[in-house]
Amino acid sequence: MKTYKINIGEIRNYVDELCAGDMVYLSGTAYTSRDAAHKRIFELIDKGEKLPYDIDGACIYFAGPTPAPEGLAIGSCGPTTSSRMDVYSPRLLDLGLSAMIGKGGRSNAVCEAIVRNKGIYFCAVGGAGALCSKHITSCEEIAFHDLGCESVKRLELTDFPVFVGIDAHGGTLFKA
Repeated sequence: MKTYKINIGEIRNYVDELCAGDMVYLSGTAYTSRDAAHKRIFELIDKGEKLPYDIDGACIYFAGPTPAPEGLAIGSCGPTTSSRMDVYSPRLLDLGLSAMIGKGGRSNAVCEAIVRNKGIYFCAVGGAGALCSKHITSCEEIAFHDLGCESVKRLELTDFPVFVGIDAHGGTLFKA
């Protein structure tokens, strides 16, 4: 296992060398999205309407952060169970999504889409939302404001600690 410091905009330059289990410190822009936001994003895609952010090259963090306490960019921001987004993830990867951050295993269809599109699935430590939030330097709500914590937010990450859960070669932490 290796350790990397990677800017999110350069993930595609690293996918061939990243392996399941590698430690990565991510910096750059990521977008929060969970079930309700994914559903709305797909409604926009199906209608051919503009999305709140460009999917091509993007990194989605499956999280629903709590409100920011005074003086902080964000409240607790731990990962959501990723399998809830499995119905959406293959199509987003086919549209150019580079990376996802969450927790837990993924379906075979998602694993196949990761390999097919040379994507990556990162795992953040569940139950460590307060620790994760220390690596988020800004948070801006950009879409679906009525969804509260499930709205889409643009986050700026600095050395956000994750592990490669599923790599672009099909390596995974989730199968024996």
